[in-house]
Amino acid sequence: MKQEELVEKLRKKDKEALSYLYDHYADAIYGVIQRIVVQTDVAEEVLQDAFMRYWNKIDQFDSSKGRLFTWMLRIARNLALDKLRSKGMKQHSKSDSISDNVSILDSKLHTETVTDPIGLENALKDLNDDQRFVVEQLYFRGYTQSELAKEYNIPLGTVKTRLRAAMVRLRKLIVP
Repeated sequence: MKQEELVEKLRKKDKEALSYLYDHYADAIYGVIQRIVVQTDVAEEVLQDAFMRYWNKIDQFDSSKGRLFTWMLRIARNLALDKLRSKGMKQHSKSDSISDNVSILDSKLHTETVTDPIGLENALKDLNDDQRFVVEQLYFRGYTQSELAKEYNIPLGTVKTRLRAAMVRLRKLIVP
């Protein structure tokens, strides 16, 4: 189903469209949420909240500003961060290792969903310590650049410079 058709059906409150949306995007959205909140039960709660938000706020989606998936990810990320802050779990979730965040073990089905198909974890090893730290905190722990600068007492400009250098290096490593 094309994005435009899916959005139109969601705006008409078509429950089959919501089911399609869930079937095709829930795993990816869940992976993002779990990277931030870590705890499975909390991640599942946030995932449910996210889909309710998509259903209730689909009229706010503007395709001229980006793709539906990007809009959904932003909502899920914000809900996860709100949940994390409301539960006072900030330090707990941000102290887990990166290996906990690159794959999701579905204990019910005993299958593992690979979330690192491009080998990002290996590519991060080629960054210097400062660059790797910034990428891990921003992309795997859910910090914003401002939060990272404040939390670790790093000037915001330094965070941005390290991130930019890391992205340039990763682009060379990943894109042939």
